[in-house]
Amino acid sequence: MKILIIGFGSIGKRHYEILNSFKNVNSVDIVTKQNIQNITLFKRLSDIDDLEKYDYFIISSQTVSHYEQLKYICSKVENKNILVEKPLYDRKYENITTTNQIFTAYNLRFNPVLIKLKSLLKDTDIYYANIICGQYLPTWRPTQDYKKSYSADIAQGGGVLRDLSHEVDYATWLFGNIKNIKYINSKVSDLEIKSDDIFTAIAVTSNKTIINLTMDYISKVAMRRLIVHTKNHTIEADMINNTLLLYDKDGKKEDIQIESYDRNYTYTKMHQAIINNDIENICSYEDGKNIVNIIENIEYKPSYKE
Repeated sequence: MKILIIGFGSIGKRHYEILNSFKNVNSVDIVTKQNIQNITLFKRLSDIDDLEKYDYFIISSQTVSHYEQLKYICSKVENKNILVEKPLYDRKYENITTTNQIFTAYNLRFNPVLIKLKSLLKDTDIYYANIICGQYLPTWRPTQDYKKSYSADIAQGGGVLRDLSHEVDYATWLFGNIKNIKYINSKVSDLEIKSDDIFTAIAVTSNKTIINLTMDYISKVAMRRLIVHTKNHTIEADMINNTLLLYDKDGKKEDIQIESYDRNYTYTKMHQAIINNDIENICSYEDGKNIVNIIENIEYKPSYKE
């Protein structure tokens, strides 16, 4: 199997590390302007004479480049697998009609906590879910000046709503598509950025579940957790501490054991699923477009005041 990765930032490097370890992968080439030793490199996609020689494409460039790169690849190849980093696009675009299988890289669908939570929620009346995710942006990528990152500039596809759109994706995956939403999407902190640093919303899904969703760049303690109230239980899921607690109507607590996993686990499982065509849990092209549509219908306000 031959693989091409477009974009070689931190996430592109992670994809390279993982895919290079697969026994059935013969080569992993890169499209990047960086100079890297011992890797086959191309400065631009158009520099590659024959894209058909690749079996699997990973688009991990800046979000604003995703659509044009995907459109170009689809114009050159057929019946290939293409994974586009989240979010799929920076805004709404025309639909791409293609024979290629396109996926969006919402790898948290392979997080063991969420996988187990989804199984607990099967065939259950779900009343309400509280989702919170946050981390202080300057500590997010310690080796990079946060002010120069794409996250700091909404014009480059940054901002907390797009950066942490994992939460929007798994909320729809677990509870149904968002049908009605009231929100605040704003810049409220002293961070030197030109993008939103907080998003908070109340929404109702197609399954009539009420969701309270908050994401931010300002939390000094990294957090990623859910509290879900169902007909018979309250479930507390924590993806930072890798815990899942189940409470019944009498208040009895059950600590559900979650397998330990490393930082590459969810990405590895996602790639394996695509390569093996085991795509049940993978975010599809249509699902990815739906998340873009949800985001596009939310208005960003540079500052929020009562």
